[in-house]
Amino acid sequence: MEKVAFHTLGCKVNQVETEQMKEEFQKLGYDIADFTDVADVYVINTCTVTHVSDRKCRSMIRRAVKRNPHAIVVAAGCGVQANPDQFAEIEGLRLVIGNKNKDQLAMLVDQYVRSGEKTFLRFVEPIEKQDIPGMVIYSHHHKRTRAFVKIQDGCQSFCSYCIVPMARGPVRSKRPEDVMAEIRQLVDLGYEEIVLTGIHTGFYGIDLENWNLNRLLRTLLQEVDGDYRIRLSSIEPRELTDELLDFIALEPRICRHLHIPLQSGSDRVLQSMGRRYDRSYYQNLIQSTADKIPDTAFTADVMVGYPTEEEADFRDTYELIHDLPIADLHVFKYSMRQGTRAALITPQVDEMEKHQRSERLIELGNQKKQAFISSMLGKTLTVVVERELSQDLYSALSDNYIDIVFKSRQDLRGKLVNVTLTAVGENNANGELCIR
Repeated sequence: MEKVAFHTLGCKVNQVETEQMKEEFQKLGYDIADFTDVADVYVINTCTVTHVSDRKCRSMIRRAVKRNPHAIVVAAGCGVQANPDQFAEIEGLRLVIGNKNKDQLAMLVDQYVRSGEKTFLRFVEPIEKQDIPGMVIYSHHHKRTRAFVKIQDGCQSFCSYCIVPMARGPVRSKRPEDVMAEIRQLVDLGYEEIVLTGIHTGFYGIDLENWNLNRLLRTLLQEVDGDYRIRLSSIEPRELTDELLDFIALEPRICRHLHIPLQSGSDRVLQSMGRRYDRSYYQNLIQSTADKIPDTAFTADVMVGYPTEEEADFRDTYELIHDLPIADLHVFKYSMRQGTRAALITPQVDEMEKHQRSERLIELGNQKKQAFISSMLGKTLTVVVERELSQDLYSALSDNYIDIVFKSRQDLRGKLVNVTLTAVGENNANGELCIR
């Protein structure tokens, strides 16, 4: 029986799609191997958000080829879709499969295996509006303790620095009935936290008649019975409508965690980025939502070193974040992507300056995280148990995104339980299990 191994780079959507691939390979009779093992097939699910991502993708491909020179090594996903030529010359790579054909990856690879083919093949086609995400029904519980459901794909915002629209195509929403069927099956398999994700999650339904994210949430919570909760992945500021926030405030099954990308606190930079909001809008959104939904964890993406960003622009970003109830930051250094508008903007920011600004924001993010955890001490939170750290010691994630370590004599992995926070750790909290 052939063995297939995977390595996934990039976002949660890529991780979801890798799980889908695993399911399809297993249906075809393949065993799933660890990427560090000798396998017959290696699939590298690529990312191209930054030049570092591209470099890591190429490195992992070469590592797979070296591990087993006779294996069929496959590069798939965003890096391939955006720039297939960069992979064509990698010695030992057999197949490149873009995002349009990713749903058929297992079948394409299996056909290649059965044919005995040795030549390099490319399956990269333009992504079109009719290429909607298909329904994926898992036959068994995968290793993850939380389930991820891709509800949409694509982005058409075309922010000046971002290559994602070129790699993912236009917005396409999964049919609501398919989303319901997936979640119903995941609940039946025992998952108690389900994360709704997408490339542009808040745009769900703009290509469907009379559907949006708010209606999807209301419908699935009405129609899918079970003991579970829903977590939303990243949502853009302009897509957090009053209607949606009012529903989240009243619905305890939706996690109090909102990841709202900021990118910059400078109005000048935001305008150049094409972000469609200003610092005042973002500030008012966070503050009003914090009042409406107490104890919410707000997390944000923020970029440093965008072309022409000066110290005054960075200071605007730093001060905005400092003054807001942000619980955690994902800090990124600007990376030039050919084909984007920002690649043509001068001057570009010096790499050392990018690094220094990044370090300052990372430190601020750590301080904000510690402050948020401290504000939760003594409170009882509902957590999903994720990992066993050692005998009788477990790690869990609260609905408002705090990593909590607690003791339990019972293996509760994958379960929703209540834990009272007792102390602040370096990057997490200590808690005490509440016995029902």
